[in-house]
Amino acid sequence: MISDINLQQFIKTHVTGRQDSLLQADLEKYGPELRQRIYGRNVLVIGGAGSIGSAYIKAILKFKIAKLVVVDIDENGLTELVRDLRSSVEYYIPEEFITYPVNFGDAVFEKIFLYHGPFHIIANFAAHKHVRSEKDTFSIEAMIENNVFRARKLLDLLLESPPEHFFCVSTDKAANPVNIMGASKKLMEELIMAYAWQLNIKTARFANVAFSHGSLPLGFIERMRKQQPLSCPLGIHRFFVSPQESGELCLMASIMGEPGDIFFPKLDEESDMIPFERIAIDLLKYIGLEADNCKTEEEARRKALLLKDKSNTYPIYFFGSDTSGEKSYEEFYTENENPDMDTFIKLGVIKNSKSRSINEIDDIIHKLHKLFESKQLTKAAVVGILQAYLPNFEHIETGKGLDSKM
Repeated sequence: MISDINLQQFIKTHVTGRQDSLLQADLEKYGPELRQRIYGRNVLVIGGAGSIGSAYIKAILKFKIAKLVVVDIDENGLTELVRDLRSSVEYYIPEEFITYPVNFGDAVFEKIFLYHGPFHIIANFAAHKHVRSEKDTFSIEAMIENNVFRARKLLDLLLESPPEHFFCVSTDKAANPVNIMGASKKLMEELIMAYAWQLNIKTARFANVAFSHGSLPLGFIERMRKQQPLSCPLGIHRFFVSPQESGELCLMASIMGEPGDIFFPKLDEESDMIPFERIAIDLLKYIGLEADNCKTEEEARRKALLLKDKSNTYPIYFFGSDTSGEKSYEEFYTENENPDMDTFIKLGVIKNSKSRSINEIDDIIHKLHKLFESKQLTKAAVVGILQAYLPNFEHIETGKGLDSKM
């Protein structure tokens, strides 16, 4: 049943609606320049075991690089990455290829950086990406530590040996953020702008990566493998790109972008933004099942226990979203940002964003550090500091989180 699904084809036909990559025309147009800028380079990828990081690695290994070093805290993910790459035939794997299960904020990372460097191309995908990461003050502190504080430390390290190209991933949720995760990535973008005059640094806001690690659609697959019910919010519309497209988008941004550029995919709100419930229903139909709509989580769990091999329905609980920080739609840029829509075929680029000084960024970071060390630490206090510096941050607080749902 679920084990027979061709996930790549399902994504093309039922999620993105694209048989060819969104970036195909841009890759063809800029192919010669990409090859010239990538050939023979030493590459460092941070967070390379994740969905986007591994897709980026696969995209850059279509070109001949001299060295690849991959860092990620997910030791098992790194193991699978190596096995996947070495079992494939379409990649140019350099003779010097090594992975390290290391946090890029640890002291040992600096030793790795100095020993294996200099690096010509560096891409950082190590980030907290889930809205659910704002569940309490501990998870919020960990998220801001990863998305902002460690990013600042990394940038200072890069100044000692500047790469030709540096890329740090952002999110569409940084545009008019309504959750702390999006606000933390917006603050990371502000940090990037403050360093853009010293480093050739770029970023990208992009759509949901279909069936990426930890995503709701991949959760559908995992629930069905374990014969558990599905659970899906109603009315939450998202843009989607395939895993391959996510890697290619970041490759284009990292190599072809200019300092301070923020890339995003050109997607149509009418045709490309789809609700999660449609993916759930289409996935069930794809494997020959109909949705058995349940009124409660308990009903869905009970029906899942009674499933038989020959069942032609599958229990699913649809619910109205009522969790903190949930945005019902997506946007890639704000009314105050004027993107360049002409240079690339399927990519827009926000240029010349207003930048803060390093001193201003340090002031924000200092206030957050001080708050995290105080006894007055609350979620509302963190939101207050972020709102003081990010005027477009309008936090949606309902007192409910995703960890309380199936």
